[in-house]
Amino acid sequence: MSENNIVNPNAEEQEQETATAESTATATSNVPVQQPVAETIAKTAHDDFDWSIDKRNVSHYPEDERVKYDKVYDNTFVQIEDSEIVNGNIVALTKTDAVINIGFKSDGLVSLNEFRDLPGVNIGDTVEVMVVEKEDRQGHLHLSRKSARIFRAWERIVEVHKTGEIITGTVTSKTKGGLIVDVFGMETFLPGSQIDVKPVTDYDQFVGKTMEFKVVKINEAIKNAVVSHKALIESDIEAQRAEIMSKLEKGQVLEGTVKNITDFGAFMDLGGLDGLLYITDISWGRISHPAEVVKLDQKLQVVVLDFDDDKKRISLGLKQLTPHPWDVLPEAVVEGAKVKGKVVNIEDYGAFLEILPGVEGLVHVSEITWANTPINAKEFFKLGDEHEAKVVTLDKDARKMSLSIKQLSEDPWSTIETKFPEHSKHKGLVKNITPYGVFVELEPGIGGMIHISDLSWLKRFNHPSEYTKVGEHIDIAILSIDKENRKLQLGHKQLEEDPWNSLEDTFAVGTVHEGTVTRKDDKGAIVQLQYGLEGFAPSRHLFKEDGKTVNADETAQFMVIEFDRNEKRILVSHTRIWEQAKTEEKEVAKKEAKVESDNTKKAVKTLQGKVEKATLGDLGALAQIKEKLKKEEGGPAEPKTEE
Repeated sequence: MSENNIVNPNAEEQEQETATAESTATATSNVPVQQPVAETIAKTAHDDFDWSIDKRNVSHYPEDERVKYDKVYDNTFVQIEDSEIVNGNIVALTKTDAVINIGFKSDGLVSLNEFRDLPGVNIGDTVEVMVVEKEDRQGHLHLSRKSARIFRAWERIVEVHKTGEIITGTVTSKTKGGLIVDVFGMETFLPGSQIDVKPVTDYDQFVGKTMEFKVVKINEAIKNAVVSHKALIESDIEAQRAEIMSKLEKGQVLEGTVKNITDFGAFMDLGGLDGLLYITDISWGRISHPAEVVKLDQKLQVVVLDFDDDKKRISLGLKQLTPHPWDVLPEAVVEGAKVKGKVVNIEDYGAFLEILPGVEGLVHVSEITWANTPINAKEFFKLGDEHEAKVVTLDKDARKMSLSIKQLSEDPWSTIETKFPEHSKHKGLVKNITPYGVFVELEPGIGGMIHISDLSWLKRFNHPSEYTKVGEHIDIAILSIDKENRKLQLGHKQLEEDPWNSLEDTFAVGTVHEGTVTRKDDKGAIVQLQYGLEGFAPSRHLFKEDGKTVNADETAQFMVIEFDRNEKRILVSHTRIWEQAKTEEKEVAKKEAKVESDNTKKAVKTLQGKVEKATLGDLGALAQIKEKLKKEEGGPAEPKTEE
């Protein structure tokens, strides 16, 4: 048999204590030594005294015996591990805790707060707990009923998530973005979007309610679950949808409730299935928004126009339940009849008037006024305004109608020669301005154009807006009438006589006048002259005598070099003035030199005629005169001869 030799470091101390006890017992009693020694040792032994050690400091313990008794000892306790779920019995209750025996070497404490769901807990009840720690820092057994419940709850949540089973939970509180739901004793999250199929804004109304849910999402890592009540509603709705779709037919009339209104239409609940009532199918007439006809939660009879089984889309119609207005057009609406309508649409070419809901007619821009001037329909009409018009054409089959506003009044052009004869003078309103002229209205439907060249006798304008503005009144004269084309040629300058006839002498070619340069460019300059006239000076005629040029806003003398009465044009020059002055000076000098030369020649001839016989003195004087004449004529002087 093998033996275990165990060396005890306290063996010597224990041996000494044993010897002391033996000697003491021998001295005090005649009883055999063994009994008093044992009693003395029992009274003085330490807690850690090992009885298996003898005086040789060796313990003899058979291995098979040790294994046998160790096994017996271990079997007296329950074998547990941390995080294990076990059943325990409540053996005692305190004011704050429950003492639970799980068959381990010690009992564990669980706070009574973890039994709030079991208000009638008693001693002897069996509960399921989790071993958090077999031995904490204080050596106590740490148990938790809450952790056990959460663990079991999570197992069930994972299971129902896989199977899709419907579970029941209680909404305990509100949180950011949704609600907290107690499911199997574990907190789960119910997002606000998963509460109902309709948007929910008041979460407080659900707190404390017990509802059915589906687990739609789990997170194993953090033991978190997301539940949904909306999924149950949708599944019920889906079943209803399938039943409704199986019985759906085009043209079928259903009752629905308006659940949502958008800019493009209204969504209707058909009893578990949604359909769209598009804005153009709400009314035969034009509407700008569905809310003008339908209201939220309003019940309506609608007709099924179309549906798609795959996409589960249903198109609905409301107006189709009533006859088309064109099919029941009143007898009073005929060609030539006077009608009243509201402007529902405006285009560049005209405006549409709604005579009846769904019945529209077009007023073309040419039918707005008798005037032949261009009209902008968007300036004449405003959406929502009402106008009276005459029915010009009517086609019920094509559902088209043309209207006219101008034909409600007499055509003023039929008597144009009487009211606005040629050469008559009137006052008109400037309606429009173009680069080539001004359109003037004499009365509604009657107007004409003043060409830019007929605005002034004296000034030339780059644009008519330099002379007048839209909305101003202007005096005009009727120059000509084109009744067939409905056109009037108007003039403004013709109200006065042509001043060019009387100014021809004043501004004759060669005359010099003072003028101011008002505008200058590379070609030349515009010069403001007296009497309101303007002249043009080409660039080469702006040079001064010192080589500089006349600049803008500078006043100088100008000579008229051309006057064209027919073209209403005056050409002037500043350069010509000083150039002509220099030319005149040269001419005067030449004339003076010629006169002096002629006088000298006469004197020579006179002297030659008087002297019959030349003397030396006379000859000398004669030679001097001849030399002087040659110098004046530019010829070489005769050489002097010595006598």
